[in-house]
Amino acid sequence: MSPSDDGVVSDLSPRARVHRSRSRSWALQVLYRWEAEGAEGELVDVFHETARLRRVAPARVGPTLRHLERLERHLPEVDAALRRALDNWRLERLAVVDRCVLRLAASEMLFEEGVPPLVALQEGIRLAGQYGGPQSPRFVNGVLDAVFRESQGAGTSPRTRGR
Repeated sequence: MSPSDDGVVSDLSPRARVHRSRSRSWALQVLYRWEAEGAEGELVDVFHETARLRRVAPARVGPTLRHLERLERHLPEVDAALRRALDNWRLERLAVVDRCVLRLAASEMLFEEGVPPLVALQEGIRLAGQYGGPQSPRFVNGVLDAVFRESQGAGTSPRTRGR
């Protein structure tokens, strides 16, 4: 598995998919820790501290860092998209795990060229099922579906704007 110049993993072998999936789990854990510690500092620094304390497979370090860097770079836009998609909910009032899953999946849906948006949506649902509460997968599905529909309905998604 080797990333291209733009950081996108082009090898979609089963092993590559496992690394991608598990890197999302690492990114979620780091994002959760960042929020639990007051959302201060950079996500990449939290990852490095986490990796110092826990063993992260070398093949997952790069993809995890890319998830975190992308989210950090686009957090205001991601939060704005989520706020528009949340019906009768405030982003700040969501369960931390749900908010973290939504941010991570939405950043991938909206700003990652190498992953189809519906794959990012499904991965968000999977993370919600693995780490959230019993209603989390359904809730995350609804919110991410609204983010997806808005990005498609606008005529141009954030992925293609400004080109």
